[in-house]
Amino acid sequence: MNAFLFMFTALLWGGGALATAFQAGPVPALVSVGYRMVTAGLLMMLWARWRGVTLTVPRADRPWVLVQGVLFFGLAFIAFYNAVRLIPSGPAALVLSTSSVFAALFGRLVLGTRLTIRHGLGLGLGILGVAVVFSGDILTLIAGNGLAGSRGGTTGDATAVVAGLAWAALAAIAAGFGTVIGARNQGRGLAMETVITWGGLIGGATAFAAAILSGQPIRFDPSLRYVASLAYLAVPASCVNFLVYFSLVRRIGPGRAAYAMALVPLVALSLSWGFEGLVLTPVILAGAAIILAGNVLVLRR
Repeated sequence: MNAFLFMFTALLWGGGALATAFQAGPVPALVSVGYRMVTAGLLMMLWARWRGVTLTVPRADRPWVLVQGVLFFGLAFIAFYNAVRLIPSGPAALVLSTSSVFAALFGRLVLGTRLTIRHGLGLGLGILGVAVVFSGDILTLIAGNGLAGSRGGTTGDATAVVAGLAWAALAAIAAGFGTVIGARNQGRGLAMETVITWGGLIGGATAFAAAILSGQPIRFDPSLRYVASLAYLAVPASCVNFLVYFSLVRRIGPGRAAYAMALVPLVALSLSWGFEGLVLTPVILAGAAIILAGNVLVLRR
């Protein structure tokens, strides 16, 4: 059963990485995240009502639900949306897969789970793998040249590429921390539907507030590409996948559940190769292998 949940999560989120790239256009990333999360939250509210699940959160747990909403449902997606506007969705998903390592680290701080030398080695491999994937762009930026093309098929401003890398790393950190907070909330007996409802609404409100404060316009793109990708992201990649993902968190813990993130790049890289013209060079494949090895090292029994 766990293997099925892993694969289902990886397929939905892997497709979500490409769908996120399709959101690029006239609608600011913050606003797109707001649309996605508010839609997902409202749909989950209807689902919870239909199933008779209470949406009431005990007073002592409200700050934790708020933190999870801001981090996992807000900041992580805001950062990832910004990342895929600067770099292809496949490499961005590679960086996001390191969230499993951060989940292990934050699990130690929040839940008191044991942290071993293996976790440290896994973190080191994750960082090394990311550095390998983006080595050409980083070296180009250091050298002060204007273009980056080391990854093949992804030429562009090296500064923008490194900025995309930073956004993806922020997404991984926020997702890892949010996963741990989610495990804490489930440990307190909060229903997944309740947490996802409020998490989606809080994350959406966070995105809209950030857009307004930064002066970004609240607009909508009625094109088929945007609407279809938004529908996929709000329903299968959010409502359905959040239920599956946090089922894994409940069954096997936050660190091991985040291992599903390690499978996402395999799907995302394939889709990025097929739809975005990403060239799967030996450098990218080597970096991906190192990142996946770091995840396995952290999460194996």
